[in-house]
Amino acid sequence: MTVLRLGVNVDHVATVRNARGGVTPDPVRAAMIAIEAGADGITAHLREDRRHIHDDDMRRLKASVTKPLNFEMAATEAMLDIALRIRPHACCLVPEKRTERTTEGGLDVVGGFRALKPFVAELGSAGIRVCMFIEPSGEALKASADLGAPVIELHTGAWCDALARGDSGRADYEFGRLRVAAAQTPGLGLECHAGHGLDYDSARVIAGLPQVVELNIGHFLIGEAIFVGLAETVRAMRAAMDEGRTPAERRR
Repeated sequence: MTVLRLGVNVDHVATVRNARGGVTPDPVRAAMIAIEAGADGITAHLREDRRHIHDDDMRRLKASVTKPLNFEMAATEAMLDIALRIRPHACCLVPEKRTERTTEGGLDVVGGFRALKPFVAELGSAGIRVCMFIEPSGEALKASADLGAPVIELHTGAWCDALARGDSGRADYEFGRLRVAAAQTPGLGLECHAGHGLDYDSARVIAGLPQVVELNIGHFLIGEAIFVGLAETVRAMRAAMDEGRTPAERRR
């Protein structure tokens, strides 16, 4: 199987910092620790209301991080301007509402196709890899490919929520959607990532989907880091992903 990459989202290091103000804990320091512990890249979401990551965080991350930087952003002119100035390795276009606590679903790439097209084109022309954060549906996959985005990230939130509630029937249904969607990506020329709500157990399971080449994980890792440290959580996540990626016959 293809090696599975781990992108660590440092948003909620900034959330803790902003709860009191000041400069600590520093998301850039967290990014450096995560990379040293085995992360393959760093993700940060610059929201319109700047509830966690700030503009200067993005600039410092770009200047300091030695692995790919994934800039999550809403498809707005203001964010496009910032992305073109910072020039991250990748931009993941996500839906954003001020009233949400966290991203609640995938981007409407079907209904928003015409509005999204120029964003994908301009970011791509600047040499920035564009990723669409989408629901696991055939329509969303096809629209993403038609937009010219080389990468999609499957929203795993509904599956993870069902697992957390102990709703096995719903969890099986949602994972089936993820499996089918992932299987369709090679035929559409899309690189397949996944993320939202993943923990050690769910990351181990979804790592078994061979088409998925990257997981982006943040909230769980930062929460666990309170108890055992960020480096340890990243190493443990890397181990869970590697275990899930290893074919069952080799684990016997």
